[in-house]
Amino acid sequence: MISYIIPILLLISFFLFIYFILKGGNLTIGLFVMAVLWAIIGLVPFNVAINKIFTEPVLNYGSTIIYIIFGSWFGRVLVESGIASAISSETNKIGKNKPLLSAILVLLVTSFIFISAYGVGSVIAIGVILLPIMLSVGIPRDLALTTFCLAIGAPMYINVVLFNQIKPFFPAVAYDNKYLSFAWVAAIIQLIAVIILLVINRKKIDSSKAADNLKIIGAKINTDGEKGSKVAKIAYIVPIVPVAMNMLFKWDAVPSLTLAALLAMLLTEKMNNYQALVAFINDTVKKAISDIASLIMFLMALTMFTGAAKIDAAHFKPLFNAILPHGHLVLAIIFGVLAPLALFRGPLHVWGAGAATAAVLSGTHLFSDYFLLPLLLIPSLLAVSTDVTQSWNIWGLDYMKVDTKSFLKYGVPTMWIVSIINEIIAFCFFG
Repeated sequence: MISYIIPILLLISFFLFIYFILKGGNLTIGLFVMAVLWAIIGLVPFNVAINKIFTEPVLNYGSTIIYIIFGSWFGRVLVESGIASAISSETNKIGKNKPLLSAILVLLVTSFIFISAYGVGSVIAIGVILLPIMLSVGIPRDLALTTFCLAIGAPMYINVVLFNQIKPFFPAVAYDNKYLSFAWVAAIIQLIAVIILLVINRKKIDSSKAADNLKIIGAKINTDGEKGSKVAKIAYIVPIVPVAMNMLFKWDAVPSLTLAALLAMLLTEKMNNYQALVAFINDTVKKAISDIASLIMFLMALTMFTGAAKIDAAHFKPLFNAILPHGHLVLAIIFGVLAPLALFRGPLHVWGAGAATAAVLSGTHLFSDYFLLPLLLIPSLLAVSTDVTQSWNIWGLDYMKVDTKSFLKYGVPTMWIVSIINEIIAFCFFG
């Protein structure tokens, strides 16, 4: 009898958690409470709960926090060194008299930068440079913001910092060529979809409204490339360095990001003066850690809940065996069709209520980690790209003075199609 009661109570608490998140509840608090509840409901012995839920998962997550810190720091270095603005300025020059081409170049540059850069601070710093460029050529504010956010989401398949946030759910997956082969394809598919969205809506581009849109957000365009003038063009390769070092030489993310940051400082003459170099490093490190402070606490709570969910996964195994299709293709299509359930931190968003879905699915061992990771990552990136609860999307809506309806109208249908396609791609690689 108790074997039926426990999974029922766990499911009830899970749906209450989803309701709590949809009502705007704090994720960090919600995940910590869920960790406690699932330890109690799952009848986890006290000492086991202390060690396996509230201690070991958090300590084991330490290395991932280091990756996030280095990724956020590298993003800050790109911005503060002037490399990001230099690339942006060059983009603006190339497409100045061709609005559609200019906007497409901005999206390509955005994705290029976020192959390695990460964090809301980096998004804001780069957004205030690139978004006004899109407005200056006549792109409507809602279309500019949506395509910009979707272009940030595309390289997140490759971004080593984000990968290391989802890896604890699926520890068997490595950031190697096996995974990256899929990641590059998925990222390119999303980027192509974003460009198609822009092309489809090209008739909405109206240069006569550029000044009004810029005035609304209080932005000005730096047309003379002041910041970019001191940056050597060789520095433009810096954003791709961390991924290249991993793919070519199997370097870990920390030395890869460190090398890229040092190259950025060297190529932008930050190393010419020792005192100035020290001040630059201190400033970028402080800003980088400040950018991710709340994220780190959220991830700590998430690891606790993941620990509880993995212990309780055994209670769900008979249920999952009964209801889940055992065919990999069918499951991939189902997750693609249901991908919008990741919105509003829903049950398919691994950095929301979907933490339980990921942890339980992984704990049942019904499917390989290499298949499950993209299965859950794809809908999660739908949310990262177009969800109004994502931190940088919230900033973008406020900065660009765009209403959520317009943002979702452009973003969700595009990402839904991308999710279905990428789920099938995931099946082709790992099914």
